[in-house]
Amino acid sequence: MSARAAIGQSWAVDGRQAGLEAARQAHDLLGRSPLAFAWLVVSQSYPVEQALSGVVEVIGDTPLLGFSTSAELGNAGRSRRSVAVGLLAGDNIRGRSGWWPEFSQDGPACTQKMLAALTPDSEASNLLLVVADGLGGAASQLCATLTDFNLTVAGCLASGDLVRGRTYQMGGRQSGSGGLAAALLSGELALGIGAAHGWQPFGALARVTRAQGQWLRLLDNQLPSELYAHYFGYSPRQWLYPPLNSLVRLYPLGFQTGGDFVLRSPIRVEADGSLRMNASLEEGAIADLMVGSQAGCEQACRQAAQQALAMLGAASPCLAVLLVDAAWQMLLELEPLSEINAVREILGQELPILGGYTLGQIAPDPARSAVQLSNQHITILLFGSPQGG
Repeated sequence: MSARAAIGQSWAVDGRQAGLEAARQAHDLLGRSPLAFAWLVVSQSYPVEQALSGVVEVIGDTPLLGFSTSAELGNAGRSRRSVAVGLLAGDNIRGRSGWWPEFSQDGPACTQKMLAALTPDSEASNLLLVVADGLGGAASQLCATLTDFNLTVAGCLASGDLVRGRTYQMGGRQSGSGGLAAALLSGELALGIGAAHGWQPFGALARVTRAQGQWLRLLDNQLPSELYAHYFGYSPRQWLYPPLNSLVRLYPLGFQTGGDFVLRSPIRVEADGSLRMNASLEEGAIADLMVGSQAGCEQACRQAAQQALAMLGAASPCLAVLLVDAAWQMLLELEPLSEINAVREILGQELPILGGYTLGQIAPDPARSAVQLSNQHITILLFGSPQGG
């Protein structure tokens, strides 16, 4: 049987009930089709473990992958308190999934535990989908490790409750903060991946003069808060407090590689004026300060959708998962349908779509034959049935 998909979404007050309702909606649409895989996107407003328990009651042992987010995306657009579930069904799709703790404390060890548990076959054609902690800072190492495997890798860094400093990941029947979730899929399932961003340099260059782990201490030998005050207004002190200390994500750093930029986005401005990042930076590197626009983001949606369709080839799409950077939520606050409408221009009006806002996006980089960690992008995962499947 060809791969089929359906989505459900619930805004119930109780987290478990929301998960139960969303999963039932999707399951009812699929009828008797055998479930193969589940995507779960949970608002940070719900206790994640409650939402997961409601979904598991419906789907049982079906492999599952999910993440917490500051807002959810579905057929109706953007929501701030909901649970969204996407179900894939098919006779010949096989999968395993799980969640591993302590990714934020020891990313390499956690990654090795995940690989040992899922045991990907280097000779087979496998899809590895990953959701990592969005604050821990080990995602670059995760991508470097996965580059060495014969895998198609895609995923995201979870967003969530940044006030408490927690992002949540879900894999199988387990969930938690600070960990790594993953699902390994194989069989009659095709995946097209597209990624793009809507940010451009505006002519300001700065050298990374001091970086320490996840913190960018100095740009051009001055505090980042001072540099941002110089270029974007307000006083350096104002950049230390809400809302500017989180809105700083709207102005990422772009490091030029070839004809494009690798973007690195601040999570926030710290009390000492430094920038908290979730990817390490190289001292001495030259960065462009970047700005985004609604038109640029909408064009990026179309570009990513076209890339995903091209990679899918002759396969018939059945589900689109949108992994969108948290900066887009800020930039498009007054246009909650922007991403969905732009994607539908390319993928059509009937295809099930779900997703959420993330703190990083993981996708293949064909130019470098590597798995790439990005910020500020939209990454579209387009699932479908292979030709003849």
